[in-house]
Amino acid sequence: MKINEDKIDKLAHLAVKRGVGLQRGQNLLITAPIESLPLVRKIAEHAYKEGAHIVTPLFNDSDITLSRFRYAPDESFDNSTDWLFKGMGEAFDTNTARMAIAGDDPMLLSEMNPDKVSRANKAMAKAYKPARERITEFKINWNIVSWPGKAWAKRVFPELDTDEAVVKLADAIFDASRASVDDPVKAWDDHNEKLRIKTNWLNQQNFAALQYNGPNTNLRVGLADDHEWMGGASKAQNGIICNPNIPSEEVFTTPHAYKVEGTVVSTKPLSYQGTLIENIKVKFEKGKIVEASASKGEEVLQKVLKSDEGASRIGEVALVPHSSPISQSGIVFFNTLFDENASSHIALGQCYSKCFKSDFSKEEISKKGGNSSMIHIDWMIGSNEIDVDGIDHNENSVPVFRKGEWAN
Repeated sequence: MKINEDKIDKLAHLAVKRGVGLQRGQNLLITAPIESLPLVRKIAEHAYKEGAHIVTPLFNDSDITLSRFRYAPDESFDNSTDWLFKGMGEAFDTNTARMAIAGDDPMLLSEMNPDKVSRANKAMAKAYKPARERITEFKINWNIVSWPGKAWAKRVFPELDTDEAVVKLADAIFDASRASVDDPVKAWDDHNEKLRIKTNWLNQQNFAALQYNGPNTNLRVGLADDHEWMGGASKAQNGIICNPNIPSEEVFTTPHAYKVEGTVVSTKPLSYQGTLIENIKVKFEKGKIVEASASKGEEVLQKVLKSDEGASRIGEVALVPHSSPISQSGIVFFNTLFDENASSHIALGQCYSKCFKSDFSKEEISKKGGNSSMIHIDWMIGSNEIDVDGIDHNENSVPVFRKGEWAN
């Protein structure tokens, strides 16, 4: 069994044309698992056809990653390749476009020493700051697409042999990414227009907060002052329109880091840096998580929440209908890029500075309620049992979601 080569080509073309929105004369930096080489080669081909100057792929390999955790000296886990991320930051400052290919085993590090994993993640998060800031501030056009790595495919479809699992995951990726249709670019143009209708309505409402009600959930999320809802295609600060996430079914904005109250539970497992965290339950007071538990992976969750001051507050709130194609597929991908588009979600940590009505400085964003952190971790809180109401500035309530679906 082989992955459909025509669909690989379609996904590569889509990623370049509508994903990253590559412009003639731009350089393109790609990070990818070594298994995704067939897709990366096609992306490079289409990038050069669009007029790219230099396409630079940086590959990672799961076996090499595991070798580090098995054999590297203990003190090395407090270090990271800061020189690489500084270089990436410099590349972004000269208008290099960014593309990431997701496809690694989501549970790669699940059997490694959790202390080493935690320290390595923290070191990497600190070192990654120069690159991460350019992305979260949307200074350059960027995009993420996926490739069906063998280990990931077996996690999703453990009952199949490896080749069958890879092909089935590939088809699921193509379908969710709208790369299975005759004209994926037009399909994304139509989809972007539908998302734009939702963001326009939410921005006209200008809610002060969102109220979530459902099983084990009673959560009020205050929204940042001068927040703006976004979704689908967006214009980066360099003026280029791109679709950062393929697939994407969400509309999202910046919550107020100090105005979140109540309790909420996760509705899907969170795969974070090789650890599966299930049945998350947290309590917020004045925007901060004061109680947190999980039926699996709680130790990792607690360490994440202590990453820095902003890690126990949220930086993103996103709405996704339960009827989204990814939700209706019934597949749990164990991959945030997909699972977050099956369900409404929130994100711990760093806010997106682009989700404001104007370009504000970091200090201004902070004053308006935007959160700052070295992490940004999405986890799912939506289902077909969740109602969401918009609360206006006079405390009037407007239905937004009913039983997991848009109410308007």
